[in-house]
Amino acid sequence: MIGAHVSSMLANHLWQSTLAGAVAGLLALALRTNHARARYWIWLTASVKFLIPFSVLVGIGSHLGWPAIPATAAAGLSTTVKQIGQPFTATAGLSSVSLAPVPVAANWLPAVLFAVWACGFLAVTLFWWVRWRRIRAAVCAGSPLQFESDVPVLSSPVLLEPGVFGIFRPVLLLPEGIAEHLDPAQFKAILAHELCHVRRRDNLTAAIHMLVEALFWFHPLVWWLGARLVEERERACDEEVLRLGSRPEVYAEGILKTCQFYLESPLVCASGVTGSDLKQRIVRIMTQRVSKKLDFGKRALLAAAGIAVVAGPIVFGLMNSPQGRAQSQSQAVTAPSDSFEVASIKPSKSGERNVSLVYSPGGRFRATNTPLKMLIRLAYNVQDFQISGAPGWINSERYNIEATSTEAPDDDLRKLNQEQFKAADARRRRRVQSLLADRFKLTLHRETKEFPVYALVVAKNGPKLQEAADAPAESGPPDPKGAPDGPRKRMKGIRMDRGEVSGYAASLSFLADALSNQLGRTVLDRTGLKGLYDFTLKWTPDESQGAMIKGPGDGSPAAGNAPPPPDASGPSIFTAVQEQLGLKLNRRKARLKFS
Repeated sequence: MIGAHVSSMLANHLWQSTLAGAVAGLLALALRTNHARARYWIWLTASVKFLIPFSVLVGIGSHLGWPAIPATAAAGLSTTVKQIGQPFTATAGLSSVSLAPVPVAANWLPAVLFAVWACGFLAVTLFWWVRWRRIRAAVCAGSPLQFESDVPVLSSPVLLEPGVFGIFRPVLLLPEGIAEHLDPAQFKAILAHELCHVRRRDNLTAAIHMLVEALFWFHPLVWWLGARLVEERERACDEEVLRLGSRPEVYAEGILKTCQFYLESPLVCASGVTGSDLKQRIVRIMTQRVSKKLDFGKRALLAAAGIAVVAGPIVFGLMNSPQGRAQSQSQAVTAPSDSFEVASIKPSKSGERNVSLVYSPGGRFRATNTPLKMLIRLAYNVQDFQISGAPGWINSERYNIEATSTEAPDDDLRKLNQEQFKAADARRRRRVQSLLADRFKLTLHRETKEFPVYALVVAKNGPKLQEAADAPAESGPPDPKGAPDGPRKRMKGIRMDRGEVSGYAASLSFLADALSNQLGRTVLDRTGLKGLYDFTLKWTPDESQGAMIKGPGDGSPAAGNAPPPPDASGPSIFTAVQEQLGLKLNRRKARLKFS
């Protein structure tokens, strides 16, 4: 589970950073006629984005605080931003559920991937370290020179090009005898180029990108960004040298002579004079194309991009934090536990076909001789056709489960109204979901698909439903199975058996759910009837309609104590719905969504 979560976070970060690189490319293209230093900072920003996930900026905003925001507006914004910003998630919250068990043996995969990454990281780091040692040896072999310069100047016997070594205390390293190969004007231009690197702190920014390359060595974009950074920094220094008055032909000849007699700097964080594409640099220097300053429109474009990249996630965190904190505090105070405190799971070896699922008041859950697929149906309120990608054993292997949790008093479903019933039922489903995740190592992926469904509508002659009586909680009709001790507490909800569905003070949405279980296809309530009704529906089930999976919550088994076989000459479920309830099941297609 942790490995899947980390993988999801990494995938989101990588695609967001890749998108930032694409946006940087568009901005650089828009500024192609402007100074190179503007494009350099754009590429550097795209590089630094790899080190700063958007989730960090959102977290900063969430801790800054913000005035109260209407819940509906905040929820809408939260959903939109999360869907756009994080397409790779463990649960997508949409429709068709695809569940697959994660075997324990598969846990080696994250370790293997981490090992591969670590090998790449060490290889890149070792490569840089070997090259750094070469330059460090050249610096140690150097001797001070008396130069009027902003940084110390050393003369080294090593045949390396002139360059700036060091990040926080840089030194200018010159090869011995360079003045013999360059005339004074050429040497002055080369020296101006190196001092420009010092003023721009190019070694620091190059080191930052080297860290990005070491951490994300597997991503081609970071190496492409590195090439762009070297190209634009050298071009920016070339523009500065020409602006200070050096003649183009003198400066270009000085660069060519340096390349003729000395080796290129082995590290990008030791800024030299011969970096980037030499031919293109010479052409640009000689053509002297004048770079334009940023006008107001392009400055506004850069400002808007910066706000979108940095301020956008922070503002989202600000707007989302009160709602998130309020929800977590409310849940901590009022919500019962969404997991079982104690659970025993054993394989069922009885060989029987009967299945029993019992969820009793007091937090007790019992499953007898139950296949995993039926538990998935119960936990996620889905049908068999909505479960895909799972191995065949989830339908063949059976289990006996005993589980308990600390429940709130209102979890006795007999005492609840329709809304309370739904909330308590949802809590029970979440407990089973937690059990599946913790003990069976199940993960899920949700996606929206178009499915064939049934629409429950009012038939031509109108409904034949009896409105539920407003009976006191301790009175009401006898238990539908004929309890020997007479009347019991009035039931609220649905009771299902093979070939029979009984409703007591139940809404038609509950009837639609019950029919979904019986038909193996989603039934949507399109009757428009909002009342509560008492009804009994009996039909002759097809062989394809298996035993049902849940009871009303009063402790009675949903299956296992099977009733007598229905009359084989009875109506089909479609005929029974129309004749007994005055409703009708119409075939349709719909894009299903489940919360």
